[in-house]
Amino acid sequence: MALTFMLMLLLGNFTTMAFSASLVQSDEFVGSVSEIIGLLRDVASILSKFSGVFVGNLHLNNAILDSLELLDLSSDELDSSISAIQNSKGRNNSRQNALLGSDLTTWLSAVLANLDTITDGFKGTTSIVEGLISTGLRQVTSLVKNLLLKIDIPRNNDFFNDGGEGRVFPSWARPEERKLLEANNGVTADVVVAADGTGNFTRLTDAVLAAPEKNLKRFVIYVKRGVYNEYVEINKNKWNIVMIGDGIGTTVITGNRSYVDGWTTFGSATFAVVGRGFIARDITFQNTAGPEKKQAVALRTHSDLSIYFRCEISGYQDSLFTLSMRQFFRECTISGTVDFIFGDATAFFQKCNILVKKGLPKQRNAITAQGRIDPKEPTGFSLQFCNITADSDLVPFVNTTESFLGRPWKQYSRTVFLQNYISDVISPQGWTPWNESNFWLDTLYYAEYMNTGPGAGINKRVKWPGYRVLKSSDEASNFTVANFIEGNLWLPSTGVAFTAGFEKEVV
Repeated sequence: MALTFMLMLLLGNFTTMAFSASLVQSDEFVGSVSEIIGLLRDVASILSKFSGVFVGNLHLNNAILDSLELLDLSSDELDSSISAIQNSKGRNNSRQNALLGSDLTTWLSAVLANLDTITDGFKGTTSIVEGLISTGLRQVTSLVKNLLLKIDIPRNNDFFNDGGEGRVFPSWARPEERKLLEANNGVTADVVVAADGTGNFTRLTDAVLAAPEKNLKRFVIYVKRGVYNEYVEINKNKWNIVMIGDGIGTTVITGNRSYVDGWTTFGSATFAVVGRGFIARDITFQNTAGPEKKQAVALRTHSDLSIYFRCEISGYQDSLFTLSMRQFFRECTISGTVDFIFGDATAFFQKCNILVKKGLPKQRNAITAQGRIDPKEPTGFSLQFCNITADSDLVPFVNTTESFLGRPWKQYSRTVFLQNYISDVISPQGWTPWNESNFWLDTLYYAEYMNTGPGAGINKRVKWPGYRVLKSSDEASNFTVANFIEGNLWLPSTGVAFTAGFEKEVV
């Protein structure tokens, strides 16, 4: 898979990417990755024989189709790693090595997330298919984890926390495009979607299909006010799509697929984004399946270096699936009940409204369920300057409903809350185990720093080995926009406002 966009996005010029033998032994790395790609193809070959065989078993058939897609994406991400290494030989610069290391660990972590999603998709099915591929999946997972161990990133926060000084904008970020996310701009759309027939298309899917593949320029889709009842996927070859609506609750993309109705969690998404560099503004993504239908995703995103600005993600269980890659959510409204922000992305949420909804009787709510499965992954969730409150339907029941900041979905789950307002919707202990078990309480990383509000008190918080209250800004700075997602290097080109550290806003 071509790397031009990613490398240009981070560095501005592909030829300046640097490599040092201290980062990773290139020949050994490339050989290992090539071996893994071969194993993935073997697994895909086995699975393809069952594609369409289990038509009467919707869940199993969907799990097979999802798996083939995820295996293909994994091969692409590994190909990206090979290309990055091969095009970086002979150069040595610590700053660029840090960026290369960030890319490699992001892509390898995405492969781990994909493989884990495949395994999760087969849960609840009774078939020999999972057994036929499980050995291969475990072998690939082990090899990828070994590769992560071999990447030695020369990490220095000064590389990313420079306030934007010395930044090189990628060539596709034309000056007029830097205003895409400003509040009162007059963006010229490439195509217009309008439910009333006044645009180029009436369906979002048709507009996405019209976008050029592997485009190095922004392709702007303006979605007029209306309710769009369709399932949309921006596939891996649709790069740099910008989708702008008329506002939360005004431009609405809706669906109701769910686990109970035979979809995998992965496949239940109303809106799914894979293509890199995606931007969404002023749109509602929702899944209306309801709490009784269990997992039902409104938005699934594994678009690297993607932005969601002033968007709404609305559902109940599993509303927002941040599957993998680097993502930034700004001034969004995200609502749900159980694990309604979940996945294994490196995702940052700034100035968002997090609304806990009323679920099933006696149901315990958890905002986050982060899914890091290896300690070398750079992934996790960081929330800063957010308002965490009860949605209107839960307000009368706050005193009788337990709600928590998160629970550990996987062994090395990592979530940090920085400088948020936390209302009394959150129970005093703050965090809850996974299904009342004591799994992973010593390997998780959950932290809080300078939160306020009646639900922010730390005196009654859990006493797990993996939970901590951060004592200093130096300790907390690892989870800021500048350092956690290298935001100073790619967010300014989009025009989105953000706070790089703890105070100063970058516009």
